[in-house]
This record gives sequence, structure tokens and C-alpha cells, in this order.
Amino acid sequence: MTKALLPALVGLLLLVPGRIWCQENAARRHERMVEHLKKTAAEISSRSLLDIRTLEDWKEKRPSVRRELLYMLGLDPLPERTPLKAEVGGTLDRAEYRVEKVVYQSLPGLYVTGNFYLPKKPAPPLPAILYVCGHSPHPLGAKWSYQDRGAWFAEHGYACLILDTLEFGEVPGIHHGIHDLNLWNWLSLGYTPAGVEVWNAIRGVDYLESRPEVDRTRIGMTGISGGGAVTWFTAAVDERITAAAPVCSTYTFGSQAAHWVASGQCDCIYFHNTFLEDFPIVGALIAPRPLCILSGRKDIDFPPDGYHEVYRRVKKIYDLYGESDRVREVDDDVGHSDIPLFRKEAGQWMNRWLKNDPTPLDVEPLPKDGRETPEALACLTKLPADAVNYKIHDLFIPVARAGKRTMLPDWKRRRQELVKELGEKVFRWFPRQKIPFEARVGRDKGGWAAQYADCKEVFFDTERGVPIRARLFKPRKLTQETPLLVYVKRPIDSIHPLDLDELLPVLGRATVIILNPRLTEHPVTPFEFAEIERSASWIGRTVASMQVWDILRAVEWAAGDEKIPISSVTVYGKGEMGILGLYAALFDDRIRQVILKDPPESHRQGPALLNVLRVTDIPEVAAAFAPRKLVVLGKIPASFDYTRGIYGLHELPKNLRNAGSMPEAMEIWKY
Repeated sequence: MTKALLPALVGLLLLVPGRIWCQENAARRHERMVEHLKKTAAEISSRSLLDIRTLEDWKEKRPSVRRELLYMLGLDPLPERTPLKAEVGGTLDRAEYRVEKVVYQSLPGLYVTGNFYLPKKPAPPLPAILYVCGHSPHPLGAKWSYQDRGAWFAEHGYACLILDTLEFGEVPGIHHGIHDLNLWNWLSLGYTPAGVEVWNAIRGVDYLESRPEVDRTRIGMTGISGGGAVTWFTAAVDERITAAAPVCSTYTFGSQAAHWVASGQCDCIYFHNTFLEDFPIVGALIAPRPLCILSGRKDIDFPPDGYHEVYRRVKKIYDLYGESDRVREVDDDVGHSDIPLFRKEAGQWMNRWLKNDPTPLDVEPLPKDGRETPEALACLTKLPADAVNYKIHDLFIPVARAGKRTMLPDWKRRRQELVKELGEKVFRWFPRQKIPFEARVGRDKGGWAAQYADCKEVFFDTERGVPIRARLFKPRKLTQETPLLVYVKRPIDSIHPLDLDELLPVLGRATVIILNPRLTEHPVTPFEFAEIERSASWIGRTVASMQVWDILRAVEWAAGDEKIPISSVTVYGKGEMGILGLYAALFDDRIRQVILKDPPESHRQGPALLNVLRVTDIPEVAAAFAPRKLVVLGKIPASFDYTRGIYGLHELPKNLRNAGSMPEAMEIWKY
């Protein structure tokens, strides 16, 4: 071994323990981030309905809560009630009832298939049940699995409409978009299949009201699992539902997070929690109409601590109405199943409130024979050519369109509205109180990079208990004019700690912060990421929106704790990270330049920010950064033509430009 190789080997040996420590440290920071998600969800749950002390309090708040729930379901504004174009494709005639095969369009091309059970003996008008199916896959519809419910209600004097789900209907659509298909733009759209299912159910009530056999003042609703969730949501927003009995579908976000059950749940179970509420608001909106909550103590998807807490908080609202007997909780020592006890309780509940019949029912065993085949209950003979079920997730939510702006005052008004709406609908969760950074210096001294600038590794908290890592490189001749570059890392950027090549022209001429926001250091599988991203939506966030907050806090840490002159702050990020830098700049005017490399043209590609496409899209956000300097490394995306127009209104078109590299974008030769 030559003497020339000895220092390099020693340096490598010294570096290896540091890298191991850094990896362990990153793993712990990841754990603390997940712990913070769980704790925040628990805090949201603990506040649910806590501010409601009197019936007047609730009546005053109720209209806004209903609007918020509609928005979080993707139903504000409500879609247009277009003609149902309902058809009956055939009838099955049985001894005590008949079954009609019903098809309607809840929106043009959005087909809903179902079976309508009608008793032969009782004279109309009849009480009616809207039964919404759970996740029971079959190419001819989920309704086949629940036919015994329709038969029971018809045999007991009800009209009963059983609706297929969007996913397992005869014309199938997608339920598991963010669960396992990486359709993260659902978050940006504020889309949940729960919204479509609720809309299909609302139109199902419209259909029931159109039938002369039905008494529109006596319509009950029930279903299990996904059907239970749709029962909850529909009864909350549609007061035509007289009584509700959701089965195995009750939770708090705190419970869901504590048990970390996102992977076991379909996307249709949740609303995206924009307004930082919790599931008890759904029950409160149903009050004082009769509500029976049916649950299994061994249900791992809907654990008892969640459903008990919902009942406890919702009952307080019923108590305020003086209607305590109108809410009931029933559970049993079973898992996720619609056992005979639950079926009996649901039927008994409907008899009591829709027929004024309090007579107790016996627990009836599930029927073993006499079931119709799926083919017999099918409503369609072929798929409709004009069906949009397969792509309704791309069509259901109205997206924002950037209006043409020809006058600067008009644009400035729009920009003000835009930033306000982003704060209310996308970043509402941003902490109102900023915590101390609790900065800790790490072990990384910069290695050979210390020859270029003074180096240190720092960990600081952006939220309580959520530390992130930054490496700080200060020029030895630091002045008020020295620019600050915040380089925001993606998980795939620079896997080696000394991979600083693109920064070499900048080191010593600018203060550089290499920032690793949360979830950019510890390896995360796609499965784990999906769990985290879905769980984040329960507390009104996405991973990307939390990273925006980390960028904002990094600038404040630099200016505050580090006393770094920030007269000229540049944020640089590749891909989606550059776009997050743009959003941070909307909330911090000290960021005077953003450098983008390979930016997406639309949030349909990323990054995922809750509801953002209902508010704006990337070109308009880039325009809102004007007249500050926006540099794109490489070709400026075609969608940025809108951005260019706004820079023109500011008479600073050159402030939107492209460059060949990050040092060129910073014009580093000036420093």
C-alpha cells in the first residue's frame, strides 16, 4: 500500500461509522414523523364537537359543517341533477315479492345498476329502504350477495332498492386509486370514490321518490362496510333519509391512525379531511333522525375504541335535541361481518321508525337456499357504449381554470384570492403557532467540502417532534449581499453524502443549505408510502404539503437561529421539489428566486397537494410568483405560456427565463 492511498483509506474508515449513524438517525426521524401523524390525528379526534355546548351552538354551526363535509366528499358544488333515464330491464316474480332490474344514470353516462324489491301484499305508499352494497366482487354486480336483505325487507312490507357499488357494479369503475394504483392526483383533485357513491345514493333516493309505491317521508338506509360508510355520509347530507343503520363502518381518524389500518381500507371509506374535523360530525349531521350504529368488537378495520368514541360524541348532540332514544349502539364479539344479530337490529330499527312498530324481532339465520343467480339479477345485457364509469374519477370533480388576465390590477386581485384559497383549502393545516427549532448539531463536518466553506450538519424541528436534517455551508467571507441557496432534496437525489459536484461553483460564493425535508432520507417502500400518504389525508395533509412547511421553516431557521443574511434567497429543486419551492415562496416573500429542473406541467402529474386542482394548477402558481425571478433549467414547459403572460403584465418578461445549469441560474459570477 502506498503512502498516497493511506489518507484516503483512513478517511473512508472514518466515514463509514458516520454513515451508519446517519442511517440510524434517519430511521428514527422517520419513526418520529409517523408518530407525529398518529398524535395529530388523535388531537383532531379529541376536539371533535368539543365546542358544541348547547343546541343553539350546534344549529348555528351545522350549515357550515354540512358544506364542509360536502366539499370533503367532492360534492361542493353538487353535480347537476340531470335526468335519471331510469329503465326497468326485466322483472322476477316470486311468491311474496317481485324484483325489478333497475338501471339509471346518476350523471350522463354514469350508470348505476340495482334491484328493486316490491312486496305483493301491502298496499302503497310503502316505507322504503335504500340498501347500499359493500365490497362483494362479481362481474354482474355486488347486489347478488345482498339479495337476502332485499327479500327480507320486501317480505316485511318495504320497498327496497339495492344499489351496486361503482367498483363492483355491472359497469365497473375504480375504488382503490390511492390504495394501490398510485393515482395520487386523486388527492390533488380532492376526489374520493365515496363522493360518487354518495351521489349515486342521492340519485337513488330521487328514483325512490319517483315511484308511486314509495312513501317519500319514510325512507331508511343501511349497508355494511363500504355500504355502511356510504350510509353514514348520505344520511348526513341528504335529510330525506329518515332513519339510518350503518354496519361495520364507524371510526375516528385518531383510532384509524393509532391502529395504522390504512392498508386494509378502501378509498371509499374516507373523506379527505380538509377542514380538520372528525367522523362524529357525520353522525351529528344525521341528528336528530334515528341512527343505529352496528359494529364488531373484533373488526380490525373499525376497532372498538373508534366506534365507541363516535357514539359517545354523537349521543351528546342527540341529548341536546332531547332525542336520546333516537341513537343506539349495538356491537357483538365478532369481526367484520353482518351477522344475524345486526340484521335483526337493523330491521327492528326500521320497523320502529318507519312503521311505528316497536315489536321485537327474532334473530333469523341466514337463508341457505332460494337465492337468485347473479345472471337472474343482472340488469344489463351488454355494457353501454357511452358509459363513463371507468373514468369518472377524472371527470367528477370540477377543476379550476386559469382565467385570461389582461390587466395587472385584475391579476393582483386574482393572486390575492388564490393565496387565500390555498391557505383555506390546501394548506389549512399549517400550524398557527411556530415552535422553537430545538436545533442540534450533527457529526457531519463536511469532509473535503470544508475546504470550500465552513460546514456543519444540523437537525431542527419543523413541527413538535418532527426533526429534519440540513447541511449548512457558509462562505468564510459572508456579507449582507451573499446569496442564500436552499437546495431541496428528493429521496432519489445524491445518495452519497459527498455528492456535491453541481454545487462546487457555488460553495464559498453563496451560503448553501442542503435540505432534506421529511420522507426524503429513510427508504420507504411503495406500500409504506401509500399508508403514510393516505393517513396524512386524514389530518388534512399530503406528504408534499408537509415538505412545503419544512422549506418555509428552513428559511426561518436560517434567518433566525443562524442569523444568515437573507436579502436574496433562492430555492432550487428538481422535479416536484421545485414546485414545492414555488408554493413556499407564495407564503414567504424573502424567497426572491426559484430554480426548477424538469418540473411537471400540472398537478395531474404531481406533486400531490390536497384539493389543489380545485383551486389552481402549476402554471398559475408559477405566475403568482411573478415578478420575482423564476428560472427553468432546460426548456420551459409549454403550459408556462400562461405564466409568461403574467410576467409580461409586470413588464418583467426576462424574470422568467431558462438556464443551462444551477450556477448559471444564480449568475454566481456576480458574487
